[in-house]
Amino acid sequence: MPGQAQDVITRFWQIQDDGDYTKLVDLFAEDALLEDPIWGAYQGREAIMTFMTTMVKEMGERKIHFTIDEICGDDHACWARWTMHSPAGTRSGCGIYKVAHGQLTYYRDYMDPAKED
Repeated sequence: MPGQAQDVITRFWQIQDDGDYTKLVDLFAEDALLEDPIWGAYQGREAIMTFMTTMVKEMGERKIHFTIDEICGDDHACWARWTMHSPAGTRSGCGIYKVAHGQLTYYRDYMDPAKED
C-alpha cells in the first residue's frame, strides 16, 4: 500500500513537471542529502537550492525534460523509474528517496549510460 514517502515523491514529480526545480526545495529537510551522478553531492537545503537553480538553467538550455514511468513506496522509502528526454534521444534512470516527517532526507539518481552511435 502506498505511504507517505510515495505521496511526497508523487508531489515531487508533479512539481518537477513544471520545469522550475527550485520549487522542489521545500520538499527537502534542512539537513537532507542529494546525490547526483553527474553534478555531485549537496548537503542541506541551501546547497540543494544552489543545485536546483543550476538544473533550471542547464535543463532549459539543453532542452531536457523528464517523465515519470513508475513510483513505488511506503511511509519511509520510495523509488521512481523515469525517462530523460533530450534532442539527442532518451535515457532511462531511477531515483531512490528516503522520507521522514513528510520531507525528503535523502535522494539519489542513477541513470543508464549514454548510447554510443
